[in-house]
Amino acid sequence: MIDVDELARFAAIPAATGAEEARVAWLEQRLARVPGNRRRDAAGNLIWSFGDGPVDLLVMAHVDTVFPNDTELTFTPDGDALIGPGVGDNATAVMATVWALERAQPPPGLVVAFTVGEEGLGNLRGARQACADLRPARVLAVEGHGLDHVVIEHVGSVRARIAVSGPGGHSWRDRGTPSAVHELIALGAALVSDGAVNIGRVSGGGAVNAIASEAEMLVELRSLDDAELGGFEERLASLSVAEPLRLEYEIVGRRGAGRLDPEHPLVRSVMEVRRSLGLAETFAAGSTDANAAAALGIPAVCIGCADGAGMHTVRERIDVRSLETGLAQLEAVLARAG
Repeated sequence: MIDVDELARFAAIPAATGAEEARVAWLEQRLARVPGNRRRDAAGNLIWSFGDGPVDLLVMAHVDTVFPNDTELTFTPDGDALIGPGVGDNATAVMATVWALERAQPPPGLVVAFTVGEEGLGNLRGARQACADLRPARVLAVEGHGLDHVVIEHVGSVRARIAVSGPGGHSWRDRGTPSAVHELIALGAALVSDGAVNIGRVSGGGAVNAIASEAEMLVELRSLDDAELGGFEERLASLSVAEPLRLEYEIVGRRGAGRLDPEHPLVRSVMEVRRSLGLAETFAAGSTDANAAAALGIPAVCIGCADGAGMHTVRERIDVRSLETGLAQLEAVLARAG
């Protein structure tokens, strides 16, 4: 049963990446009287398990959002839609997982991880911990959006901070002194020349009449090819600047890439469910908790629970009618897990 009010209450709990405690605590209380065993792991994930022994299927739904904890979290109905920050990514997936398992008879070997640190520079911290600890045979990641496809190609990424520093000075009196900002711009232009690298954030400098003494940027390369990601890391390591400037760089995030064969039994099982529900039999690429499994060679797919739009904006929306179908998909996939 879809409980839109409960979904809105859960989505209204702040859960910025790295500050998910309140939302995890809410889930612990919400699940206190339902079957299964619950515990926290070293990353702060809430692990909900059924039975003992090897983990056959690990279901992961992340609890964090991209929004700072001071964001106003209000949710507004609009016809068949529910609108508000983070409602689909990923509150819908978390609550759909709860509702599906409340109505199901979970088979032994099924474990759910409500994960932390999926977004941005969280670097899949929770998913990595869960996969490393539990070593499941298969993984199903659940997202709120994306009911129209199944993710079997896991987009990897390398994210880095590049910083340039120098003596700085007065823009007239110290003309000729190299500027950290100028050098950073030149480095950035070279990095993005092939169109594959994104510069997501730039900061530094001071007054308009000062030669900048410091500047930095965050850059990212995404790829389905781990070799390309490795090559980018080597490229970053080879960057240099001339004295008196100094350069520092650090890798601040790394997600492995991977791909699951469309003929894999896990994929076939999901597609059979979708066929029975009249859902599109479409594959897609994405970056989700499933990447953590793919990096370890664990077969993994990601499914969505609803149609929606505006992901990562305060006007994010989900179609509540589609969530009924998404919940039916999740229930049927979990039923086949046994």
